[in-house]
Amino acid sequence: QIVYLKPPWTVANLLKCYRKHWVAVFDYVVPRKLLSTVECLHKHLCTGKPVDDSTVRLLLQESKKLLHAFSSRSDYKGVLPQAYAEVNKLHHMLTQQDLSEDIMVLSENAACEKMEAMTPTLPNSEEEKKLQPSFHVTQENRHQEIWSVLEGVWNTINLYSIEIFQKLDPSTVTVTAKSSLEEAFLGLQKLLAAVNDIREGISR
Repeated sequence: QIVYLKPPWTVANLLKCYRKHWVAVFDYVVPRKLLSTVECLHKHLCTGKPVDDSTVRLLLQESKKLLHAFSSRSDYKGVLPQAYAEVNKLHHMLTQQDLSEDIMVLSENAACEKMEAMTPTLPNSEEEKKLQPSFHVTQENRHQEIWSVLEGVWNTINLYSIEIFQKLDPSTVTVTAKSSLEEAFLGLQKLLAAVNDIREGISR
């Protein structure tokens, strides 16, 4: 009745309502720190600017946080679990895609390193010396990207593990419906296989 913007809402309108009524309303329902999640979503979704893949992954992760927090209050007639499942599916697809790309890159890097090891060392020219610092920066950025992907895998494994253990433990009370036990178990198996692929790629 007193909402800042009346429905029907766009995503931008919803986020504005969250920000406007956060202290008076939402602060009593979900953790206060999630206001930073709302701010992040508003910043990237309401400016009309295009976003890159890493930002999309971040937004999906933040959206999952928000939906999960509200699930402790209600499942909102089944709408919330459905929304969470869709967001989770998108996040999983992006993570799997990134894993495949990084496994390929790791394999290529390993092959390059073998070739470099077999190449005799020659005195560096002045131009090569100038290129070395930028090469090291690029390598460092690549390492950060790989670490980010591994972190994403770990977070997703944690999510599936929580879902599995919640369903296996009858003493655990869950308010909202999660994805099926079979789906969570299969997802966990796929992620473990992907992690093994990465490990083999690194060891090569």
